Amino acid sequence: MNESLISNSLADLQELADKLLKAFGNYKIIAFKGEMGAGKTTLIAAICKHLGVDGAISSPTYSLVNEYKDRQGKPIYHFDFYRLQNEHEAADMGLYEYLDSGHLCLIEWPEKVAGMLLEEQVLTVTISVLSDSSRQILIDEN
Repeated sequence: MNESLISNSLADLQELADKLLKAFGNYKIIAFKGEMGAGKTTLIAAICKHLGVDGAISSPTYSLVNEYKDRQGKPIYHFDFYRLQNEHEAADMGLYEYLDSGHLCLIEWPEKVAGMLLEEQVLTVTISVLSDSSRQILIDEN
């Protein structure tokens, strides 16, 4: 499955989150790619809000992982590996256990842990900046 979506403003985010969640299907590991400032965290926040997460949703740049609860109380794990030095750091923080949990894992900067991700288990969402307010979102089964 390859699908392309366009977001023309922040007002589109909830509708876009709904479309993305449908596209996720049975995937539990979602890799978000895009340049700095493309909107990865913003998109993940919209997805989490759509799933019923209460409270602030922010990038776990320093903690590497944030855990949220959806409306059923199930965990959602949000990773940001931008500052990761190597895959050993990810292994030390328990990445394999998170990935094997069966819960939704939303990963920013997945290229930093590419050797730890099984391609067939990951759905990739690539965000490309089209203008200050619009983005192209490509959904790709690896």
